Amino acid sequence: MEISQGGTLTPPAGKRDHVQGPEDAPVTLVEYGDFECPYCAAAYLIVKKVQEAMGDQLRFVFRHFPLTQIHPHAEGAAEAAEAAGAQGRFWEMHDLLYENQRALDAMHLLGYAEDLGLDTQRFVRELEGHVYHARVREDFMSGVRSGVNGTPAFFINGVRYDGSWDLVPLLAALESASHQEVLA
Repeated sequence: MEISQGGTLTPPAGKRDHVQGPEDAPVTLVEYGDFECPYCAAAYLIVKKVQEAMGDQLRFVFRHFPLTQIHPHAEGAAEAAEAAGAQGRFWEMHDLLYENQRALDAMHLLGYAEDLGLDTQRFVRELEGHVYHARVREDFMSGVRSGVNGTPAFFINGVRYDGSWDLVPLLAALESASHQEVLA
């Protein structure tokens, strides 16, 4: 596994995070992502395959890292995911945003909320009021403290992973971490 110098996840994955997979899984993969980043969209498909391959051996955590200087819709999309999360649909919105990455303006975000059966009045009110801006900013700043400078950025069991995030090398790194956890 390739590890960067000083690349430790701060704070560690915990209760405030959006998580898929069992809490006691031997491997935790944390991604800092941007919904408008084409590399993150490619990684999204790979992470889905990794989750399928590893099953209950993997806990996946997503944190926001919107690169607003180059992705003008990334912040709004992150806030939309949080607004959906407040209604119990974070992961469904997460998937829709990556699957429709070229349509992240306010009109499309509202359409996704409707598709998910969200309370759209609440959704619009929360987006217009930037209710989740601080939450997205917390994720972003945790990424900065953890040494993230681009997306996607991955951490395996709290340590920065700088290897390829193509399916085979990422899966190999995760399986290696799983075996190390078992031996520990």
